[in-house]
Amino acid sequence: MSKFGQLINTEVPVLLNFFTEWNEDSVGMHEVLRDVAAALGDNAKIIKINVDKNQELSDALRIKGLPTLIIYKNSEMKWRQSGTQDPNSLIALLKQYA
Repeated sequence: MSKFGQLINTEVPVLLNFFTEWNEDSVGMHEVLRDVAAALGDNAKIIKINVDKNQELSDALRIKGLPTLIIYKNSEMKWRQSGTQDPNSLIALLKQYA
């Protein structure tokens, strides 16, 4: 968990994408997140977390629906939503917290 604390304690917003390879909506978000990363560059971090391989963290954050997207900045959760999102909405959200 201490590694998680290091991931979210940054000056730029961090978008966490909790996913599984067997969930169709989760897999569909990969391309959306590539677009968001390309648009924002160093102004945000995007981290994909496979819930099957990170069960303890997923349980601690009560991840139920997939995909679940969470934005952190300076170790504080700023936004959270389950389900697919479009790239423009995510870009606007991340810019809001930049």
